[in-house]
Amino acid sequence: MRGLDLHLARLQRASHDLFGRAVDDGLLRDRMRQAVAAGPRSLSMVVTIRPAEGEFVPADDDRPLDVTVRTDAPSDGPRGPFLLDAVEHERFLPHIKHVGEGAKTHHLRRARQRGFDDAVFLDRAGRISEGTIWNLAFSDGDTVIWPRADLLVGTTMQIVRRQLHLAGVPQDEREVRPSDLGGLSAVVMNSWTPAVPITGIGHRELAPDPRFVRRLRNAFDADAAEPL
Repeated sequence: MRGLDLHLARLQRASHDLFGRAVDDGLLRDRMRQAVAAGPRSLSMVVTIRPAEGEFVPADDDRPLDVTVRTDAPSDGPRGPFLLDAVEHERFLPHIKHVGEGAKTHHLRRARQRGFDDAVFLDRAGRISEGTIWNLAFSDGDTVIWPRADLLVGTTMQIVRRQLHLAGVPQDEREVRPSDLGGLSAVVMNSWTPAVPITGIGHRELAPDPRFVRRLRNAFDADAAEPL
């Protein structure tokens, strides 16, 4: 699995933040191996951790957590390009990937109704943060620019960043607002794909840069898969 170390680390951090405790990496890997053994040769996987006593029941920090591993058919995601609606929204605990985010479904549906492919979020300061299920990356032709805002730093984003660093590609983290988009190209990424080109955010058109897309896809492919 590519980025296994990042997935496990995120599960540990998020579990401690939400529940005050976490599941041992060895147990998580064992559950994932069981799911892989029971499925087809190629599959996708989602690991969910929840308190055994229920979401709204107080519990001591030494109580075990439930682990659910769900598998499905593999997917490379959409190829795009995407036209994104820009909506003001800030996720609760944005640094954690958690369930119960009806706002993301709502904003995706509204964006589709308005003629867009998906939605990107603006925080109360007007900064671009993330998409409904996507991280964003921008490029000025030389430097890969990551938005500075409260957001979920996804595993694909982390994989791409570390491989770009190893390759010596310039990277920067800065605040990006819709008014800053002139001269930039952009992509979205998640566990499906490291780069879906964007043709516009709101009413601002963006020119896709095939070289930027290739750079991110090559960085992702350079990250070695780790056995479970």
